[in-house]
Amino acid sequence: MKKYIIKACIIVLCGTTACKNDFLEYKYAVDGTISEEQVFASNEHARNFLNNIYRGLVAGSNADFRYNLNGELGLSTGSDEAVSALPGAAINVFQNGNWSPTLLYDDVYAQQYRALRSVNIFLKNAASSAIIDDATLTKQTLIGEAHFLRGMFHFELLKRYGGVIIADRPFALEENLDLPKNTFDEVVAHIVADCDKAAEYISYPTTSDQGSAIKGRATKAAALALKSRTLLYAASPLNNPGNDLARWKAAADAAKAVIDLSGGKHGLLTLAELPNLWNFGTLAFNKEVIFSSETLSATTIDANNAPPSYTNGRGRTNPTQELVDAFEMKETGKMIHEAGSGYNPDMPYAGRDDRFSMFINYNGLNFRGVKIDTREGMKDNNPQAAVDRTTATGYYLRKFMNTTNTAAVRRTYVFFRYAEILLNYAEALNESGEIPAPEVYEAINQVRRRGIAPTANGLAALQSTDKAGNGYVLPTKEAMRLRIQNERRIELCFEEHRFFDVRRWKLGNEFFNKPVNGVRISGDAEPYTYTYFKVQDRTFSEKMYWFPFAQTQLAKAPALKQNNGW
Repeated sequence: MKKYIIKACIIVLCGTTACKNDFLEYKYAVDGTISEEQVFASNEHARNFLNNIYRGLVAGSNADFRYNLNGELGLSTGSDEAVSALPGAAINVFQNGNWSPTLLYDDVYAQQYRALRSVNIFLKNAASSAIIDDATLTKQTLIGEAHFLRGMFHFELLKRYGGVIIADRPFALEENLDLPKNTFDEVVAHIVADCDKAAEYISYPTTSDQGSAIKGRATKAAALALKSRTLLYAASPLNNPGNDLARWKAAADAAKAVIDLSGGKHGLLTLAELPNLWNFGTLAFNKEVIFSSETLSATTIDANNAPPSYTNGRGRTNPTQELVDAFEMKETGKMIHEAGSGYNPDMPYAGRDDRFSMFINYNGLNFRGVKIDTREGMKDNNPQAAVDRTTATGYYLRKFMNTTNTAAVRRTYVFFRYAEILLNYAEALNESGEIPAPEVYEAINQVRRRGIAPTANGLAALQSTDKAGNGYVLPTKEAMRLRIQNERRIELCFEEHRFFDVRRWKLGNEFFNKPVNGVRISGDAEPYTYTYFKVQDRTFSEKMYWFPFAQTQLAKAPALKQNNGW
């Protein structure tokens, strides 16, 4: 029986003015339907069938899909990073107890299986297809890319639902599709196998090895980065209750493989460059980005999140006081409430980690040439304004945003970047040993210092030899664990890591089962008065470590069985 692929399956819906990844531009017109056999009997159609599968990563038609997820910035307001300025925001189901199999948010289950079906159709046909090796992309490299994509789609399911049904082939409609889910470990093994195959087959080690026409495609480094993250999740307390150290060792080795492969082609941007990591108009395919989505020239994230006095910004994502307090004091490397930190409660934003003013908009900070004013009743804190036109916490998002003007910029969603790999390595290596190895300090300090010379002014490097010195950490696995966890909280904030990190660490009750706070600022001149207050109650229970399967999916396939507690 012939299988027919509708035109939308192989034609990329991407306007030429918005889509900057050349390989996503479909140049071969198809009128009407085309059979599976016809697709893979054509070099051009087969290649573009794979190109279109990349769209399964974004679950939409443009690259701001996670920056504008139902009007919210990804899952940040579903964690303790932020509060939505819109009281009735759909994402609040994560913290108000209304989350259920019939009331879901970010339920990607069906979309990811559609993407998996497409990639499995490609893998079934690619070896015998009419794809012709050319100077840039061989058939083997394209097959490797497909293995990477299949691994990515499975990981998106794994991190949300735990064990799921492994889709290693395109299921036929006449088959029994009422299947039980595979275990978490079985899905991990499948992802790792796909990553290994992708790293073996793809000919390009890094993005810098690719020509301009194919930049943005998967690389060996991307495949190994996915393996690193997957094995880190598998080693973490939620999925490794017996604390099998071999799992941590495997995760450390996987992260080290990315570091070794990069050989300087991937690395960290300087501190001055960091704010532009996501701005491809300024730093396209920069060395820190290992793998990202297509780019889109848009202002959605800026309009949704700029303070309200700036070109009618909506100020939607409001960082919590808990996140603000997590930024250390720059000189001492101490948390603000530690003795000897240097923190001054009358000037709470002075002397903090430089990333604080890069990632969070706070009172008095310059934004687009004008100072932000979040004092009570002032231009960026007006409770009488529309519900999503004023801050709920006293803060606004700055990370990712165009901070100089309102023009559209080429922005990408970064799936993997080098800083994460270093933090993966530091965490896994710390957990696999009895005490922190020197390489743990080296990896985390690379992220903290970003090439700043040891004698230069920068965030204090962590060390365990001088108790009275800056950046001192007790030389124990437990003490270093807390510093690594906080470093991930800062460096990776708003990038959808915190939502899942707290879960894999099995610390949901500690961080997500309590209120989040904000600040009210008053006074006509410094020092202002800072009054801290509860913004929102939060709820977390054991069942919330995993997403529930939608009731509609269970009705179709009861053998799947609901996740515990739902």
